Amino acid sequence: MTNQQLMKGSEQMMTNQQLMKGSEQMQRKSGLSKVSKTIAGLSAIMLLAACSSGGSDATASGEAAAPATGGACTVKVGVAGSQTGGLAYIDVPSLEGFELWAEQVNAKGGIAGKFTIETIVKDTRSDAAQSATVAAELVAQQISILITPGDADPSIAAGQLAQDAGVTAVSWFGSSPILPLAVGDHMFSNAFGDNTQAKVLADHATEKGYKSAYTLGSPDSAYTNLLPGFFKEAFEANGGKVIGEGTFSMGQASFSVIVDEIKGLSPAPDVIMTPAYEPDFPTFIKALRGAGITIPVLGTDGIDSPTTLALADIAEGVTYTTAGVLKNEGEMGTFFTDYNAKYGKDPETIYAVTGYEMGLTLDAVVKQAQSCDAAAIWQAWSNLEGAQGITGKISYKGGDRMAIRGVALVEIKNSERSLIGMFSPDPATVPKAKL
Repeated sequence: MTNQQLMKGSEQMMTNQQLMKGSEQMQRKSGLSKVSKTIAGLSAIMLLAACSSGGSDATASGEAAAPATGGACTVKVGVAGSQTGGLAYIDVPSLEGFELWAEQVNAKGGIAGKFTIETIVKDTRSDAAQSATVAAELVAQQISILITPGDADPSIAAGQLAQDAGVTAVSWFGSSPILPLAVGDHMFSNAFGDNTQAKVLADHATEKGYKSAYTLGSPDSAYTNLLPGFFKEAFEANGGKVIGEGTFSMGQASFSVIVDEIKGLSPAPDVIMTPAYEPDFPTFIKALRGAGITIPVLGTDGIDSPTTLALADIAEGVTYTTAGVLKNEGEMGTFFTDYNAKYGKDPETIYAVTGYEMGLTLDAVVKQAQSCDAAAIWQAWSNLEGAQGITGKISYKGGDRMAIRGVALVEIKNSERSLIGMFSPDPATVPKAKL
């Protein structure tokens, strides 16, 4: 390894530590402060491993060993996913959708008939420190791309290792727009940004004639911490006013104090907005309706699950943003048929669809790159435009490395999802993300 390469590796480690420090200051109780030392240590191990290759010019991403552009090869997909724990409700169906796509592609000889897919899956246990450890193990296997959990906090932890190795990292559906900012230019997400879905919710609230709102968030994750602020900025830009801002701890047993606070507001807010998800959203909405409060509630993509639908009358009228409506019809009907044939069940959440769409995006990227090389895939992903998904087209070129895709607005009616519409806000009107 040359002196220049050693210096570059040291600079990458310094950049990694600086980014982690900024992320810790921003995210308060997100848990990343617990893994900063782990990531720095893993980066050091990876650097030493690179040094041990002697005079070779090969990098940690395996670029030197890649075949010539256009030649047949295997796209090695490392999946650092939450197969267990609190994020499994996102990551498990996402992986199921992706593996269905991979099976179909390989049955046809691979992408463009020559780029086959190999998937290597490791469980992060919904833990940020474990996500970093798993990512280091996968990167060491010279993967072409790393898929990270469907949440910003563990994805930042995993993404740092991919960033240092020059490997593209893509979150299953981590929607916090600080994700690519905290990691670097190799970090992407399959999701629209929280600032974008907040803008859709704010516009909907304005169209419904709501003048005042109460927001409820939690400092325990980037998702639950930042979304209320994005909504407030967009709602007040529309002429509305947030008259109350509550906080909760993720996993808390009771929301009675918060419900009493809402009940005591005079005048009462026209609408309540919260990014709470399982198990907190069901606990909150039960307490709210149980207290006789009928104020409309706006939620986000984290509640698009069978658990919410099972709330029956309690969730009636709840409106939320998501990637699309899960229905066995049209192009999605074909997905239902194929998914059922493979797994013996129908998909229960939109994350199975977005996982499949991750595959469709990778298909478009590899066709553009004509390579399994990590560097070529990163270049193609950065410049991707108009990849056709099931829910609509997906692009990244000219964006902030969050997916440029439509946002579905859904209302729960009679325990079923009812589409209000698909929306793509003007980027100039969307609140800006910053660390």
